[in-house]
Amino acid sequence: MYYCPNCGSSVKEDEHFCVNCGKKLPTDIDDRMNRKKPFNKYWIIPIVVSILVILTFSIIQLLLQNRIADAKDFYNSGEEKVLEGNYDEAIPDFEQAIQLHSHFPQAQIALDFASNATSIEKMTDDAKKLSDEQEFQEALAMLNSAENNLKNYKGAAVNELINQIKNNHDEIKIAELSNNLDKNPSIDELKTLLWDAEAVGKKAEGITETIRSQIIDYSFSKASELITNNHFSDAYLFVEDALKYAPDSEKLNSLKTTIDKEKTAFETAQQNRIEQAMTIAQADQEFNETDAVSLVSANTEKDDSGNITVVGEVESVATIPINSVLVKYSLLSKSDTEILSNEVFVYPDTLYPEEKGNFEFTHYKLTENVSDVKLKVDKITWYTD
Repeated sequence: MYYCPNCGSSVKEDEHFCVNCGKKLPTDIDDRMNRKKPFNKYWIIPIVVSILVILTFSIIQLLLQNRIADAKDFYNSGEEKVLEGNYDEAIPDFEQAIQLHSHFPQAQIALDFASNATSIEKMTDDAKKLSDEQEFQEALAMLNSAENNLKNYKGAAVNELINQIKNNHDEIKIAELSNNLDKNPSIDELKTLLWDAEAVGKKAEGITETIRSQIIDYSFSKASELITNNHFSDAYLFVEDALKYAPDSEKLNSLKTTIDKEKTAFETAQQNRIEQAMTIAQADQEFNETDAVSLVSANTEKDDSGNITVVGEVESVATIPINSVLVKYSLLSKSDTEILSNEVFVYPDTLYPEEKGNFEFTHYKLTENVSDVKLKVDKITWYTD
């Protein structure tokens, strides 16, 4: 079987032209042996369409990848600005990223956060203004609301903004504590202020110690009055309550020991005095009982709240330990008229030979100026073991 090399139609050996296509047949019979399959022209359109589709898809894909890359660049730029705290400048970058790549959830979240952060910055500024106007509770409530707006966000920028809010919260709380402390609060109010100050933490250490010192001074003075009136149980309870707020106070712990000893001494005073009178035989013992304490200094001062405080120092010149040293004094006017008399215990409770002790008492109800008051130490008493 022979075929036309041009169209593939069957031809005879002795034919010189193809009866189908009219083309001249090759003279070499071997060239007529292989049949050429005709090309189907109907395949041209599908092939061309396929090539165009693939080419179009590739171009679209390339353009989309470029848009995504540009969107990521804008997102990264906005993220850097957010970390620097420039929220207003970051918003256009995130908006551009979303415009370039609509399915970009991270950019949408970042845009929402930046918008919220801008509002929170304004709330923080408003809170500071309220604090300056002494509207502390409104200011703190505004900061709490600002922090609640960040609950659904996470990340370094969020943590930084939350820390800023907490710092502002602490500053306003300290300002509120200082304002309340200037109002001469009661002992119960001081205790509440101390709890609030301790809740702030290290930033409020200064005002915390100031409040604690006032609690100590007031409790010491009140308990000393109760001891003077022989109300030892009440004095003990008063000191115990104060130690809840100042457990390391040497002043209060010493007074607590003094209360125990004073109570015992009061209950057995008559018997001890009789026995002591019968056993005093030596001059050294008499010296320890009568001249064991030397007054080093005693004066009046004005504390931060304007109260008159009596402070002083004594020294033991005894040859044995003495305890429960009690300083009795009077406050006189310029004309030497007695304003009041009082007693205060020296701390530490036990004084060893040549050891010095201190006494301090704050008078809260005196209206006189400290410069118009004179201090007179009337008597110093103590006990020996």
